[in-house]
Amino acid sequence: MWPYWVLFLIPAFWAVSRLKPVPYTALSVQPARWPVVWRVVYVSLVLMIGLRHEVGGDWITYIEMLASYTDTTTADKFGFQDPAFVLFNLLSTWSGTGVYLLNLLSALFFSWGLVIFCRAQPRPWLALVVAIPYLITVVAMGYTRQGVAIGIAMVAMVALGQGNTLRFILWIAFAALFHKSAIILVPMAVLASTKRRVMKLVWVTAAGSILYVLLLQEATSFLIYGYVESQYQSSGAAIRIAMNALPAALFLIFRKRFQLSPEQLSFWTWMAWSALLFIVLLIVSPSSTAVDRVALYWIPLQLFVLSRVPNALGQRAGKNAGWVYAVVAYSAAVHFVWLVYADTAFAWLPYQFYPWVWLWQ
Repeated sequence: MWPYWVLFLIPAFWAVSRLKPVPYTALSVQPARWPVVWRVVYVSLVLMIGLRHEVGGDWITYIEMLASYTDTTTADKFGFQDPAFVLFNLLSTWSGTGVYLLNLLSALFFSWGLVIFCRAQPRPWLALVVAIPYLITVVAMGYTRQGVAIGIAMVAMVALGQGNTLRFILWIAFAALFHKSAIILVPMAVLASTKRRVMKLVWVTAAGSILYVLLLQEATSFLIYGYVESQYQSSGAAIRIAMNALPAALFLIFRKRFQLSPEQLSFWTWMAWSALLFIVLLIVSPSSTAVDRVALYWIPLQLFVLSRVPNALGQRAGKNAGWVYAVVAYSAAVHFVWLVYADTAFAWLPYQFYPWVWLWQ
């Protein structure tokens, strides 16, 4: 269990030791080159997520998926599946590196998106702390292909927050190549629009329709049967929905105190309201798994809101140490409860690092 705590405590230390937030005016002009410390963070995340061994609830599923690629033609493999993730599988199969290359490639994209998203916040280290208990530990290390899609979707969210709708659509399209469900975020481009809404409605609807036909249409019946008609249930779905609902409620109550551009305010307001809507959907849906999996795309709301809470509830440009400690303590509690009490935590414990396991075989 200790590797997960090392992963948490290092950014937690930086979060509480660097209490001065990045000025809001500087966030839109972040340098393209990451500081050395963030490059180290990126490489560390890629290695820990990508080179894990027998870690994650879907570990066996991805092993079996790779095995199936030797039994069908290349054309068949691109059938109802996600094209970019299929390519990762093919590269892993052809190279003989198995699930490790698959996970490593996935980790490259997920971690890249996560770092970009965190660095777009005034307290990037605090955003990373919030991400560790669930987004990194559970999603990136468990739901591999959806984790990649979420990582890329976070890049799209940063673009939309900067008012670039076209880039948002393109990044979501790229994310959908790894997991088709990412298309669910396309309507947010229209809802978050503050200018020329009619024009954006027309072309975003057109883009969404094209993406649906190209990526999702043929798989719709399979997805409906697999999640809804089969009435799959996910243990802990209500808790995960609540984890999105809490920052959503905080944001809606205090949103006037968040220093946001019109585009950011509009986008995250809609994200907050829809996060609360998932509570209703969870109650009425025959499959909690279907609601749970879609709600994963709303996890970035936790990073966005909770990392900005110190500035929103304290002094706008102050250190606000008390609020920072509170967010870190909350994240530590989530981390502890999941590792100790979650029904599926056994699939993550103990953490094993493949190069280390290989050396001792």
